[in-house]
Amino acid sequence: MRNLPVVTKNLLLANVVIWLLDAWLRRYNIQLAEWFGLMNWSYSAFDSGFRSFQIWQPLTYMFMHADFSHLFCNMFAVLMFGPSLEREWGERKFLLYYIVCGLGAALVQELVWMAFMPTLPTVTIGASGAVFGILFAFGWLFPDVPLFIFFIPIPIRARIFVIVYAVIELFVGLGNVVGVTPGDNVAHFAHLGGMLFGWLLILCWQKGIFNGEWRERIHRDSDSREKGERDFSGYHYHKSE
Repeated sequence: MRNLPVVTKNLLLANVVIWLLDAWLRRYNIQLAEWFGLMNWSYSAFDSGFRSFQIWQPLTYMFMHADFSHLFCNMFAVLMFGPSLEREWGERKFLLYYIVCGLGAALVQELVWMAFMPTLPTVTIGASGAVFGILFAFGWLFPDVPLFIFFIPIPIRARIFVIVYAVIELFVGLGNVVGVTPGDNVAHFAHLGGMLFGWLLILCWQKGIFNGEWRERIHRDSDSREKGERDFSGYHYHKSE
């Protein structure tokens, strides 16, 4: 733990501490997920109780987990891929990316509920949306790094792994929506939402939208055009007959 970057370390600690607190409170029949899990916003119109959607839930849901295996899988991915991204981007940028992916996953999940399951009283918890954003970023920044997956004896390039994983999530998510896999309780579209918003944020960073570089680029282009016009304004032109 001493060798982990600070944001990765604190994300791991926060998720573990909250899970332990949740497990302890359940002994007293207190479910934190009822307050801090992501509730179906569309269902709130049919439910006047405290289990309705609340404004803080798109942030808090990503720190809640159903059981130890759920927590372990998500935090294992953060432990494996988070440090590389944090060292590449820095602490603030990595934390912003993690939160944006989690919020984007919540938004996509809410839109799917609104479109296909508006009257379903359901809740989503877990850091999977942010984790899938981390997986996408790792595949984007380190596309040729070989990954060894459980039960597969040969390495897979990070880029191929991310693409295959995204396609599987899409088909399974669509099967869940149309009722092909009705027993599936995984928020597949939240996973895809984390990837989508991670991709959009990376594109914005590359174009310098959030750090002012895009304004500087526009000014440079404008100054170059004006300078070019000034440079040629003193020239005399002769028509060629």
